Amino acid sequence: GAPTFVRLDTKTSLADGNYLVGPTYVAAPETKVVEGVPQGKVQQFQIDSKTTQRFNPGIARDEFGTPDPKNPKTLIVDIHNIDYKRTITVYIPAQYVPGSAAPLLVTHDGPGLGKPDMNTAHILDNLIAAKRIPALIMVQIANGGGDAQGHERGKEYDTMSGLYAEYIQHEVLPLVEKNYGVKFTSDPEGRATMGTSSGGSAALIMAWYHPEWFRRVLTLSGTFVNQQWPFDPKTPGGAWDFHESLIPQSERKPIRLYMAVGDRDNYNPNVMRDGMHDWVEANHRMAKVLKDKGYPYQYYFCQDSGHGIGNARAQLMPSALEWLWQGYQAR
Repeated sequence: GAPTFVRLDTKTSLADGNYLVGPTYVAAPETKVVEGVPQGKVQQFQIDSKTTQRFNPGIARDEFGTPDPKNPKTLIVDIHNIDYKRTITVYIPAQYVPGSAAPLLVTHDGPGLGKPDMNTAHILDNLIAAKRIPALIMVQIANGGGDAQGHERGKEYDTMSGLYAEYIQHEVLPLVEKNYGVKFTSDPEGRATMGTSSGGSAALIMAWYHPEWFRRVLTLSGTFVNQQWPFDPKTPGGAWDFHESLIPQSERKPIRLYMAVGDRDNYNPNVMRDGMHDWVEANHRMAKVLKDKGYPYQYYFCQDSGHGIGNARAQLMPSALEWLWQGYQAR
């Protein structure tokens, strides 16, 4: 069931809690290029899967798959190995001091080569110039292809383990530092991760399994549902287990979490009749267990908005990033 919301309509808040916005949305002024505001550099490079230790080779699914008659929580799928190239997009703020250790924002489902995401870059330019967030470096990491069970993206984002965080920490970030002559802070309070859909669940999975590396998490339409494949008896419900058992039954971790979901978000009961494929209910449940455990969190429920909250994003993102970085002080 839904938590109790404070109605904000076209506004946002920097206080913890549950908020109801929409159905009309107003783009925040920080989403525009502002004359006189220093603009960061956005650059790209690619990583060939054949050169990596983890996720080499990748995987792809042959057919969609069928529910396992012996276990409704998983699918039977046929897969084959693939090679792939992953685009890495790097935003370096104009205020970055060479040689200094910068705060870090890792985002998932990064753009393709030649198509950098300037929308987020403009927001960062404006927030950094106004000193509402630190002068962070953003690393946007493209997925390895496909989606959900049996595909590389699903393996990376929906697997309940520390593997993807370890890949980023040990294989991606050192290449960024080498290629662009930058340094990242080792302070986990200065390292955030962000994503939409399964990229959102991946963001939380990274912080959950490696809070010594990442502690600030921003999710839009987070896939806190059962998408994990192959089946793992330690987390039989995949990311649904976050609100079902992991958060309620674990000692509180040093994680700060932002969530937003649309009232018309995904609901998929037909593929796997396990009762764990309702994105709205999953996010409602997340808000409840986070509150019960005393986590710092914000939760926005977006009226007349679908998966990825595309119509609400321009209103919410600047304040979401500002809230995410509250309390950060460089060490």
